[in-house]
Amino acid sequence: MTQFIIGINALQTQSKFAKAYASGSLKKPQYWEYTLEDSLDLIAALPTLAAYIYRNSFRDGKLAANYNTNLDWSANFNRLLGYESNHFDELMRLYLTAHSDHEGGNVSAHTVHLVGSALSDPYLSFAAGMNGLAGPLHGLANQEVLQWIVQFQKNYLSGGLSDDAVVKALWDTLNKGQVVPGFGHAVLRKTDPRYTVFREFALKHLPQDPLFQVVSKLFEHAPVVLTKHGKTKNPWPNVDAHSGVLLTHYGMTESSYYTVLFGVSRALGVLASLVWDRALGHPIERPKSVTSDWIEDAFKNTTTISQAEE
Repeated sequence: MTQFIIGINALQTQSKFAKAYASGSLKKPQYWEYTLEDSLDLIAALPTLAAYIYRNSFRDGKLAANYNTNLDWSANFNRLLGYESNHFDELMRLYLTAHSDHEGGNVSAHTVHLVGSALSDPYLSFAAGMNGLAGPLHGLANQEVLQWIVQFQKNYLSGGLSDDAVVKALWDTLNKGQVVPGFGHAVLRKTDPRYTVFREFALKHLPQDPLFQVVSKLFEHAPVVLTKHGKTKNPWPNVDAHSGVLLTHYGMTESSYYTVLFGVSRALGVLASLVWDRALGHPIERPKSVTSDWIEDAFKNTTTISQAEE
């Protein structure tokens, strides 16, 4: 992700918005037009940038193919990465669509909006969002879940994948004070629809994959166990519980790279939103603040109630 963010910032020298603004001739009603041009240029460049990072970090340092106008955005990305499978092309289309954005309250989407509200160009705004995506509580979750699933299988299910074995393994995990990653979501209160489409893809294309079978058993039993355990408000799986297993099936085992894929996808949603921010003339975002007098007044009644209870 560090390489990805540095690369995005390096591309910023191409910003049409920044150049037009610096010229002094750019009018406010035109902001969205230059923001759109920058966004389209950046989205077009991201697969090549991300592929260079992958090839330099895990392969021979050379891109596997040039851009093919007969293929779509996702399939071309796969060719640059070095993957030829049509099924992986289908997965990449699904992956890039599902991770593009889900709501503006997540860290990366909100950060792009926040930084963009200062009229930072799309390159700078998106790079800021990617710094947020790189955090363990946001974009790194998918690789952490995959590592947990692999370890879970090794530690608990060496004797077979029976229902009883999975349930016992889940209780053993919880009784040790550990969590079951990939289950629960800060906003969703049901099974993540992105998880559902990934599950449908797996059932169609890789039903016998050993790691998918673990994920499937967890989907069947973890919500029940977590509900009985009683400490989880939302026991349903989120997208991170599934995505890494699919990528691994097609040979992309380098889990530290998964967040870069997430970033390529997230550009579609957050940059579209940034264009709308400029078109609608949204002002700079400022956090609300309160005075010490307001705090004192707000807690006077609380203090009185506490004293009365005593």
